[in-house]
Amino acid sequence: MKRLILTLSFVLTATPSLADDYVPVTDQSTFLSLVENRELRNFFYGIKLNVLGNGQIQGRAVGWDVTGSWSWQDGYFCREMSWGGDPIPYNCQLVEVEGNDRMRFTVDRGAGDSASFRLR
Repeated sequence: MKRLILTLSFVLTATPSLADDYVPVTDQSTFLSLVENRELRNFFYGIKLNVLGNGQIQGRAVGWDVTGSWSWQDGYFCREMSWGGDPIPYNCQLVEVEGNDRMRFTVDRGAGDSASFRLR
């Protein structure tokens, strides 16, 4: 059951990006300027995450702690996490931003499923 919730929590949508206003984030400094001192939230799934400048990830999802580490590689956000003690494998993701308050992560360097968040 926990793995099913994990899948639902971190792979929120599998829809192609048609005509939307998301713009790729291609460098670490831009990414950090967007997430610094802000929380990534998905209210529907109860996810609250902080991506810290020191390469750490902290937060909660569906009542369980989320921890991990991240780095920026070749224009992609690469992360490895743990959710309630269960590992979430390493993956590099395309990051896109819409305005100043929405961010989307697409797994497998932009070729897979997407998860969208509000920046608070």
